[in-house]
Amino acid sequence: MDTVTIDGRSFDAVSFPTAHSVVLMIRGGKGFLGCGYLSVATADKTGDAVAIVSGVKNYDDMLKAEVKAVSAAAAALGVAAGMSGKEALAKLA
Repeated sequence: MDTVTIDGRSFDAVSFPTAHSVVLMIRGGKGFLGCGYLSVATADKTGDAVAIVSGVKNYDDMLKAEVKAVSAAAAALGVAAGMSGKEALAKLA
């Protein structure tokens, strides 16, 4: 488990290497920012708030990347496709 600090807030983060890439997630109090390995469909089934970014290799990439997909629970918190990962995570904090 890692810690990512954004604007004075600390978030738990996980980086799990695979044979050819890495699975990444940064968790806020209301939901999480995840890489393209994660599924919005699964988050919708479980009611989790998730915003997905893709083409990322580390936490900094995640914060700069454009959100590509959001679960219904994340949308209810104001997270939307097109915002940055950092903006999404602020709403998921």
